[in-house]
Amino acid sequence: MGTALAAPGSLLLLVLLVVLAGTAGLCRALFSLPLRVSHPAAPAAPPPAPVLLRPAGSPQQDAPGAADGLALASDPGGTLNFLAMVENLQGDSGRGYYLEMLIGTPPQALNILVDTGSSNFAVAGVPDPDVTSYFNPELSSTYRSQGIEVTVKYSQGSWTGVLGTDVITMPKGLYGSYTINIATILESENFFLPGVKWHGILGLAYDALAKPSSSVETFFDSLVRQAKIPNIFSLQMCGAGLPVSGSGTNGGSLVLGGIEPSLYTGDIWYTPIKEEWYYQVEILKLEVGGQNLELDCREYNADKAIVDSGTTLLRLPEKVFSAVVQAIARTSLIQEFSSGFWTGSQLACWDRTEKPWSLFPKISIYLRDENSSRSFRISILPQLYIQPILVIGDNLQCYRFGISSSTNALVIGATVMEGFYVIFDRAQRRVGFAVSPCAEADGSPVSEIEGPFTTADVASNCVSSVSFHEPVLWIASYALMSLCGIILLVLLVLLLIPPRCQHRYTDNDVVNDESSLVRHRWK
Repeated sequence: MGTALAAPGSLLLLVLLVVLAGTAGLCRALFSLPLRVSHPAAPAAPPPAPVLLRPAGSPQQDAPGAADGLALASDPGGTLNFLAMVENLQGDSGRGYYLEMLIGTPPQALNILVDTGSSNFAVAGVPDPDVTSYFNPELSSTYRSQGIEVTVKYSQGSWTGVLGTDVITMPKGLYGSYTINIATILESENFFLPGVKWHGILGLAYDALAKPSSSVETFFDSLVRQAKIPNIFSLQMCGAGLPVSGSGTNGGSLVLGGIEPSLYTGDIWYTPIKEEWYYQVEILKLEVGGQNLELDCREYNADKAIVDSGTTLLRLPEKVFSAVVQAIARTSLIQEFSSGFWTGSQLACWDRTEKPWSLFPKISIYLRDENSSRSFRISILPQLYIQPILVIGDNLQCYRFGISSSTNALVIGATVMEGFYVIFDRAQRRVGFAVSPCAEADGSPVSEIEGPFTTADVASNCVSSVSFHEPVLWIASYALMSLCGIILLVLLVLLLIPPRCQHRYTDNDVVNDESSLVRHRWK
């Protein structure tokens, strides 16, 4: 569910651009290319947009085997083996990270995209030009259709399918077979993209986002109930500094049921989950090159701030995005830069002997600590947000800007998550961040965590007390429909009652008819 990569366009144009760049000097100079890249299998396709498809004091580093009753060490004789889950993911930030799963009886092997920003488990149920495999329910003796149609829409793409149940087995680290709600995708639009190597999606968010309703038990809730595993999972994605849509063999780890100590260094810093739908957190401030953006902290959380592995980029509310771009342009060593680079419509290219990362500043995100009077910051170096995407000939490497604007959320996506080992501790309603040992480029770390810091300079609450997410909107819509029904009933009664008197209009009567348009905004 990310941005796909493809071959370059016109060779003649590229040669001309290279000649022009050479005459201008490539030491500090750069040129930009229109971002019209696609996967080699579909060279004419336009680039897909990023897919958008819940202890006080110092930071806590849990010791193995003593995380409030949650086992951190592997138990080869039990249900879980965390070490076996290490490197069970493949993929890249451009097209997502996926793991292999066996579905049905006899088992059918499929690659499933890991998405912490949605809640349905769904797989291709019919052939599709953009997928290499699909799940055939007719070949599974354990599949049971519920006959319920389900549609899920993302910021890019959507699919419609039929809800059913079947048994699943995970080849690495989780022993046994479990019966799970699964949607077989029968129709889709811009969901399966050219070049993707996954055949379905594993939504790991809360049941509030599940379709067609929150009564559908999610994949992870089913595992917690049936396998008796702790209500926690953790995620490491190892694509820092690598092409965003490369060979698809970058590693990663999804650890179900706990924390694997070998996947992080230093301390784990936890921030509370503000509400259990997405993994919504509270952002206190942003810094670019060590300079505070000086925005109201509510701007960072408009109308939510979430941690979402299914989102390719770091997405920022429009006002925050504009401030970040201005700060980067002001603090970078580049005097002039094409606006198309910031908006994602162009690539910036340098000579391959020159690394552009030294020209850009570090970006820091401050999160509220479990002790609300303190905060900590996660920082990403330019190697994470100035992302290599295309090689031209033998001399040029082109990069994209790994940050984009959003109309309704701040989304900590793969651009940031590739720098950290992220713990989704649902049992204690918190999200943890630790430095990932695979977050390196040329042997140097590209991410940092520091703290604690005081929150005396920010508001006590940066999140709106009213979250108008989907369940609330459904309740509001039903209430409005009921009110309209009552009003219509009263009007019908009044129409049926015979009038007792009539008023005859005279020339002195004035009738004013003013129409008003009421606009209802639906989020």
